[in-house]
Amino acid sequence: MTSVKEQAAISRLLSFLQEWDNAGKVTRSHILDSFIETNQGRTAPELEQEFSQGASLFLVRLTTWLRLTYMIGSCLNKILRSIGIFLSAVSSNRYLVEFLEVGGVLTLLEILGLEKIKEEDKKESIKLLQVIANSGRKYKELICESYGIRSIAEFLAKSKSEETQEEVQVLLDSLVHGNPKYQNQVYKGLIALLPCASPKAQQLSLQTLRTAQSIIRTTHPSIVDHVLQLLRTMHLEVQYEAIALIKDLVDYDVCPELLKGLVELLIPSFKETSKLQPKILSESSALQLTAPLPVFLQQAAAAKAIGVLARSNTSLAEEMLHLRVVHSLMTAMGNTDHSNSQRQASLTLEYFVQTFPVVEDHVRKSMGEELYQLFLPGSSRCRPQSNAGDLYMKMNSIQADILAANKVNVARALYPGDLSSGITGFYFGPRDQEARLPQFQQENTQGKE
Repeated sequence: MTSVKEQAAISRLLSFLQEWDNAGKVTRSHILDSFIETNQGRTAPELEQEFSQGASLFLVRLTTWLRLTYMIGSCLNKILRSIGIFLSAVSSNRYLVEFLEVGGVLTLLEILGLEKIKEEDKKESIKLLQVIANSGRKYKELICESYGIRSIAEFLAKSKSEETQEEVQVLLDSLVHGNPKYQNQVYKGLIALLPCASPKAQQLSLQTLRTAQSIIRTTHPSIVDHVLQLLRTMHLEVQYEAIALIKDLVDYDVCPELLKGLVELLIPSFKETSKLQPKILSESSALQLTAPLPVFLQQAAAAKAIGVLARSNTSLAEEMLHLRVVHSLMTAMGNTDHSNSQRQASLTLEYFVQTFPVVEDHVRKSMGEELYQLFLPGSSRCRPQSNAGDLYMKMNSIQADILAANKVNVARALYPGDLSSGITGFYFGPRDQEARLPQFQQENTQGKE
């Protein structure tokens, strides 16, 4: 037999549930406000005590109202926050199972794709998906089995709120950890996000891709093209993350393709550069300022990335010598249409000149003494104070043409007997700081003596 106290508690619960069942939209909104304020941060046992061991009866009413009204957004934010109190409570596995049994994951994913739903409401949906994903591997698999990766990725690309996009990144990062069955699906979804129009989404996708790459340890064939395309961006934060991912990718099987692609970007195709045509204005006194072509932004970023890779590993620098990187860098230095391309190429070439004596000889001979002294005054072996970054401001148009038309081929000097097999067939040996470099320096020094 129940005690008087228990009977009173049950009576209060039934009265509360009856009030909810008979209430309209406004009254229910007030009930939710009171529930959120009173129960935020409570544990599952505390919720049960508050509802006289009948908390699930209120949860089922919340999930039912959610499924009936989520398409029109009626009190959606408050409903999701209230459900979140149940799902995030300590020892709340029972509530989580009850929510999932009525299709809770599918409802949350559908909310992300509805245009009429407010961004704040979608953010609450993402937070609930985070709670579900963090509850264990089987729950992560449930989200993925419900075509969750596609829905989440599309929402990240379309979201206008950076704060919401960061919440999505947290969710994707959770889904890539401890989820061996679907981690490749998350990885591919992140790659598919790279061409999207949102710079913030691109930045966050690149950051999460670095984590995913370290977990999966294999690469997707399309990742190189997607990452190289991102070097066209005008957003420096995206470019920074792209170069950081490139540094990671050189440790995988895509390294030859990646290095080859970077060097090729130093010399844009005529089809791309022909888009830069002077426009005659109706008023001769008018001044027209045009943004740089994406291909020139890509050229400058490629020169920067090559410098980063070369400085991080001498073996990578040597491999790029076989791809005629010196010739391509000098060509980029002659691009008077984009000063940053000239500057980045010049700074990267400076490293190659100061590291490989054979490069110094070829560059000096190709530039001529006057231009070379503007580039690196004195003896480069003594590592003088660099003028490389300022060269583009000091050289004239004739000197720029000399750079753009250079025929330097350091690869022929390094391995003259290997040219018949082509520059793309060279050996990719161990990437340590000692690999083959001392032999080149020694041979070149003996030749001079």
